[in-house]
Amino acid sequence: MKNISTDLPIESDPVYKMGLFFDLSPDMLCIAGYDGFFRKVNPAFYKLMGYSKEELYSKPINSFVYKEDFEKTMKSRKTIVTGNSLLNFENRYLSKTGEIIWLSWTSVPAKEIGLIYAIAKNITAKKRLEEDRNSLLASLTKANKELKDLTLTTSHDLRAPVNNLLALFEILDLSSLKDPDTVELMNMLKLSTDGMKETLDAYVDVLGQKELIQTKVEVLDLENVFQKVASSLSSLIGYSNAEITTDFSQVPSVRFNAAFLESIYLNLLTNSIKYAKTDEFARVSIFSRQENGTTQLIFADEGQGFDMENDGDKIFGFQQKFHEHSDSKGIGLYLVHNHISSMGGKIAVKSESGHGATFTISFNAHA
Repeated sequence: MKNISTDLPIESDPVYKMGLFFDLSPDMLCIAGYDGFFRKVNPAFYKLMGYSKEELYSKPINSFVYKEDFEKTMKSRKTIVTGNSLLNFENRYLSKTGEIIWLSWTSVPAKEIGLIYAIAKNITAKKRLEEDRNSLLASLTKANKELKDLTLTTSHDLRAPVNNLLALFEILDLSSLKDPDTVELMNMLKLSTDGMKETLDAYVDVLGQKELIQTKVEVLDLENVFQKVASSLSSLIGYSNAEITTDFSQVPSVRFNAAFLESIYLNLLTNSIKYAKTDEFARVSIFSRQENGTTQLIFADEGQGFDMENDGDKIFGFQQKFHEHSDSKGIGLYLVHNHISSMGGKIAVKSESGHGATFTISFNAHA
């Protein structure tokens, strides 16, 4: 009887086709013996490794494994030899040029003939991306901790001079002052100092917590929070003749962290006042609304605005400055964005240079 393969054109021969599959596969295919040597490797394998077939066949497989992965590779090989398949096993090989190559293996033993059939995928690029990502996350985590520690230290240390100011106000006899304007000014200074102390105390409490998930969330009355911040800024608002209108009738309250919300009001209000158009008083509109089931808080002003084409992707960046102002540090909007995003919310801005800016805060409904 003739062999079946000889009755077929060579292109139709299953054995021939199997050989083509082995030779043309972009994945690394190999057959290894239980003795720890390669018996057959495909072109993709030796091209990636940089060794000739003869070099790969003449040395034990372990000699090509990266030394830090040698032990776990030996354990996996023992598992295969006992008759168990190996799926998605990752280890590193060293190419002839010394390059580290990450491979993901699927290996199946044929115990009756003492061979192991294996497919390996080159995942080096994926691993490098993971390493870069982990390195970036580590750097960001470290920077975030350093920023948190700095803010905590600053908030803590500032309480001492603020407490000294409050002590001076306590011993100051306002009844001895005859000028009504002076009395009003002193009262405004005391009110602002009281507000600063409350804010610093709240920051220390929030920043002192180990994890953000522990940050207190409560139902906050938007009008009450605004009035508290406006009182602490009363001298700035009065001096600048800022015109501020509010309307929280649609959504009177929101679940959020109190210190964060006060910081958001504080930074957006002071920015609107600082960056009003030259020779014009600041006009600010603050209101709440329900949009597609999401609670939103809107801050709109008629100030200098932003050049969105050039600066749109930088607005909430750390130490980013867009206008000349002696008091500009480029931190306020960064803090606003951080407070909102850390609580699961979002903030968007629409603006045009010279035509004001509108900030839309969308709160996380599950906060």
